[in-house]
Amino acid sequence: MQILDGKLVSQAVKDQLATQVASLKAQGKKIPHLAAILVGNNGASETYVASKVKSCAEIGYNSTLLRFEDTIPEKHLLDHIAMLNENPDIDGILVQLPLPKHINEELVINTIDPSKDVDGFHPMNVGKMVSGLPAFIPATPYGIMLMLEHYNIDTKGKHAVVIGRSHIVGTPVSILLSRNTNPGNCTVTLCHSHTKNLAEICRQADIVVAAIGRPNFVTADMVKEGAVVIDVGINRMEDASKKSGFRLVGDVDYAAVAPRCSYITPVPGGVGPMTIAALLKNTYLAATGQRGHQN
Repeated sequence: MQILDGKLVSQAVKDQLATQVASLKAQGKKIPHLAAILVGNNGASETYVASKVKSCAEIGYNSTLLRFEDTIPEKHLLDHIAMLNENPDIDGILVQLPLPKHINEELVINTIDPSKDVDGFHPMNVGKMVSGLPAFIPATPYGIMLMLEHYNIDTKGKHAVVIGRSHIVGTPVSILLSRNTNPGNCTVTLCHSHTKNLAEICRQADIVVAAIGRPNFVTADMVKEGAVVIDVGINRMEDASKKSGFRLVGDVDYAAVAPRCSYITPVPGGVGPMTIAALLKNTYLAATGQRGHQN
């Protein structure tokens, strides 16, 4: 069993981007600039955004963090996004989700200029991804593909089972794995909470992507020997022994499943860092005038 180390791969991606940014600076060209919007004081969102801003600084990007109270009127938020759309110095825009209930997330995402939508959530980018056209791919699925590529995992002709059909992870990663690319060329089964015989289907998988948002959902009896397991889940479990009062666990019962795998991602330190690395890659593509990743 080999651990798919997201921290290691993410650092490799960031090192490459730092070199490219240094080259842009040396040529007097524009430096990538990411604008992040944070609404309210959600603890997890605070952590995610702080990590993204820190990563920008590490590799030489410019970044702007716009913070708003959770009482901000929806129109004011949309107006700020419109200003970022019009600002030629801003290359990438991300709005940290979730948003307060009085704000329509779909409307917010649709307001972002698709050419600055480095999270890859805009319907135009999603549609282009489905059509195999250059697009900004959602960061977590893109990060998973970068990880498979880094470890040179053979995906051609393999059976991949994706558990979870969200538009942020499950559905796009199922599309990317089925593409005629490397990594890719899988036969993909997309499962969800209403799938019958889920355990039986999972046992047929050479590659399992767990993105259902339920702690320790994938158990040892659901995974065949030698499978590659990608755990997208980040769930908080109460743990009195921790200073924070909780610990992070994935959607996979890691201790039980890991001995059966050829490769597995840990939680934390697996897919999470790769999501940020992919976001940074998308921002570089936006800054250099490339219309996203060709898949």
